[in-house]
Amino acid sequence: MNQKPIIEFSSNGPLLIKNLEVLENSKGERISTEAVIALCRCGGSANKPFCDGTHKKIGFSDARLTDGSADKRDNYKGKKITIHDNRGVCAHAGHCTEGLGSVFKYGQEPWIDPDGADVEAVIETIKACPSGALSYSIEGVEHRDEQRAPAISVTKDGPYAVLGGIECTGQSFGDGASSEHYTLCRCGGSKNKPFCDGTHYNIGFKDEKN
Repeated sequence: MNQKPIIEFSSNGPLLIKNLEVLENSKGERISTEAVIALCRCGGSANKPFCDGTHKKIGFSDARLTDGSADKRDNYKGKKITIHDNRGVCAHAGHCTEGLGSVFKYGQEPWIDPDGADVEAVIETIKACPSGALSYSIEGVEHRDEQRAPAISVTKDGPYAVLGGIECTGQSFGDGASSEHYTLCRCGGSKNKPFCDGTHYNIGFKDEKN
């Protein structure tokens, strides 16, 4: 394959991925791809991550139900770094709160303290954010995206993590959110479809295979 990969969305059906070379499970193992693959996003396929037609049986809807009120970027200005955050596109992977709790303080307000750790630690933690909800600025220059090869990872009991700026056709991204890396719902429950909003955690979505 030498064409750029793209993601298309069948109506109330699977993700249609074209020209993708790198698809991995949560263990980092490669999953075989073809010129076009259909990935389940209803959560019900018995052949995850691939679609097996279950969406038709369960009446899956790809409607975006969120009212958009959470789609706004907040800025947390520190002495050396400003952290930008859009809760509306957060996939709740936990890399920030579990990895650097002195900065990302779950359950507190304000929940981000940009001066809670050294700048290098903050940067590395933000780079681990799969959804593109977090970015940062230093001296007025924003750092959000990296130069990475296109790839999709099937995260453990969570969303598809997309890297490398794969085109997401017909979709609008959140305020300040990255289009280089983002997460797509595969549990079927997100109110912000096609993007993940963390619902997989709340409903106990499981994928023992991947």
